[in-house]
This record gives sequence, C-alpha cells and structure tokens, in this order.
Amino acid sequence: MATDYDAPRKAQDGSATADAPAELQAARSMGTQTALIDVEETDTAEGIDLPGADLSGEELTVTIVAEQADEFTCASCFLVRHRSQVAKERNGMKYCLDCEG
Repeated sequence: MATDYDAPRKAQDGSATADAPAELQAARSMGTQTALIDVEETDTAEGIDLPGADLSGEELTVTIVAEQADEFTCASCFLVRHRSQVAKERNGMKYCLDCEG
C-alpha cells in the first residue's frame, strides 16, 4: 500500500494525543494549518527572499578592494589568492595550488 506523506496525520483512534499542547490540539480539531518560516531574530523583512520575487528594481552595493601586495590572481581560475598558494609561475603568470594540483 502506498503512503501519502503529504497528507495530514491522524491518531489511530482519531483523537488528538494527550501530550500535545492546547494550541496544537485546538488547531487539529479545527483542521487549520499554519505555514512557518525559519527566521533568525536578526533577520528583517528585507533579508528574506521569497521564491519568484521580482528583484529587478534592487541595487547591489559592493565595496571593491584592490589586490593586496601579498595576493595574486591565478591565470587559470582567475581567483585572487594569497601568495602562499602559488604553485607555479610560467611566463609571468602565476597559478594556484588548486589549478596545478
């Protein structure tokens, strides 16, 4: 027999369990369900993206920091890496350990 895991579950005897809180028992008896969103206390309405939301009017603000003296850009993956990650230097081009590994 196939089991529908999306269907609401019912107790074997058809009544709410005795150890459930009063609010949960009341909601079960009325047959209502509430959708919950997992949010942190620090989240704001601007921090929650809803599926299908139109973000075309939003602007992205990013601070760009220039490459530092102890960094290089890998000639293969184009990621900025610390100089300790240099695996090979060929024709003035530096390659990181991940690309040459």
